[in-house]
Amino acid sequence: MNSDKVYILGIESSCDDTSCAILENEILLANITATQKIHEQYGGVIPELASRDHEKNIVPTVHAALEKAGVNLSQISAIAFTNGPGLMGSLLVGASFAKSLSMALGIPLIEVNHMQAHILAHFIEEKENTRRHPELAEGPFLCLTVSGGHTQIVKVTDYLNFELLGETQDDAV
Repeated sequence: MNSDKVYILGIESSCDDTSCAILENEILLANITATQKIHEQYGGVIPELASRDHEKNIVPTVHAALEKAGVNLSQISAIAFTNGPGLMGSLLVGASFAKSLSMALGIPLIEVNHMQAHILAHFIEEKENTRRHPELAEGPFLCLTVSGGHTQIVKVTDYLNFELLGETQDDAV
């Protein structure tokens, strides 16, 4: 493994989609999502069904992301996972898988806040799109995040400094 390259495996399981991403340094190499169709017949997400589908989807999703990125598990430097907010059962599936894999590989584990990740996702560069967006790095700015039952207005000073200005107590903007 080239010592200049850091590979991060990211696992997202906060609601009803199982997603896995592979980053090489700050470049996104792969982002695979297994979408759960079972909830369509109910008109909304059923938490127990979501966590069961995460159990079914997580291994194939991680495998597909590694394959697309052309990276082996032995090359992974750290594992990032969503630690909340989200559906408790869904989060537990992702966290348990990430923790077990990090222990097996002897690599660090990185907890990620779901809502902060929505903000920071705009700073990720994709391998296919090498154009940089320096204007995104300029702060401060206001960000409206809307995800499931979470709506927030956040002042973003820079990559690591967020100030929550307001949020809803239900899923309405």
